[in-house]
Amino acid sequence: MANRTDPTAKNIRGTNPQNLIEKIVRSKIYQNTYWKEQCFGLTAETLVDKAMELDHVGGTFGGNRKPTPFLCLVMKMLQIQPEKDIVVEFIKNEDYKYVRVLGAFYLRLTGTDSDIYLYLEPLYNDYRKLRRKKQDGQFLLTHVDEFIDELLTKDYSCDIALPRIKKRWNLENIGALEPRRSALEDDFEEEEEKEEDEMDVDVDEHEKDYRGRSPVRDRDRRRDSHRNRDRDYDRDYDYDRERGRGRDRDRDRERDRDRDRDRDRDRDRDHRDRDRDRDRYRIREEREYDRDREREGRERDRRDRDRGRRRSHSRSRSRSRDRKDRDGDRKRYERSLSPRRHGDEDNGAREETKKKKKKEKKDDGTDHPDPEIAAANKLRAELGLKPLK
Repeated sequence: MANRTDPTAKNIRGTNPQNLIEKIVRSKIYQNTYWKEQCFGLTAETLVDKAMELDHVGGTFGGNRKPTPFLCLVMKMLQIQPEKDIVVEFIKNEDYKYVRVLGAFYLRLTGTDSDIYLYLEPLYNDYRKLRRKKQDGQFLLTHVDEFIDELLTKDYSCDIALPRIKKRWNLENIGALEPRRSALEDDFEEEEEKEEDEMDVDVDEHEKDYRGRSPVRDRDRRRDSHRNRDRDYDRDYDYDRERGRGRDRDRDRERDRDRDRDRDRDRDRDHRDRDRDRDRYRIREEREYDRDREREGRERDRRDRDRGRRRSHSRSRSRSRDRKDRDGDRKRYERSLSPRRHGDEDNGAREETKKKKKKEKKDDGTDHPDPEIAAANKLRAELGLKPLK
């Protein structure tokens, strides 16, 4: 009776709420000491006290896959099925972070898609630390926002398969959710405005600098300054002529004009040299590009010729191999005669060899009836001399 679901509980996703946890994990929870001693007889009100005592999250650990107290309390919530308002209060609790994480995990298992995004996404702004027990029993440091991201993006969490949920953009398209607005969006907008203002100022300064570096504008500005200076010179000359100093003023003015003219000539020469260097560099790049293209074409042609040679060589080898095979077949065919003819030829050949041996014996005189003469003829035959008669 202690492991049965509350009779007033409703089915979640078409099944018993406790079936959201796999049978193996569920049986291990039922056999756990924490479940038998601490979770027996808990209600929605007394469950909060047990949740406040949590000091870590996790699934199963150790060699026998022992469940954690966090997983046992999740199982208890599935068994008693607390109301939605209580679960929302769990999630909004800012004093106890493990209570908040417990409510978020239960809502991820049993809530609708829109409720999951609506209540879990604000927890991205919670950066408090959490202790998580790994499968080997060691503890790992994580954060609330990382745990919430795992619930919204992964298929498994704490050794439990999470139900499938729709993507957020699908819910936005059907109007079930409003577009998400980040809590830092206002700060980002302020930063973007500042960056845009700074970029505008930089662009204006850059345009001014570019305008000041333009040779045409420099020449126009120098011409205007020369005109103003000439006007000042003329005015001063009329005044100085009366005082007897007009000649020195004219000489100074001519010297200033020559210096400005030389400076303009040098600047124009620099611009021409820069343009010439740019054109020379561009022509050099085009030549190198054409040279590389020609080299690639030659290499391609050489590879094609080599491939053709290998192909023709392989064809010639195959033809010679076929010719040898045909010759071998012909020879084998000629040798494969009838057994009778083959035997007759062998007998004839043996008789001919016997006759040759007899004739050779008769000619060398080794078959003489006198043994002494026969021995002498044998010795003379070895020496290459004529036999004795």
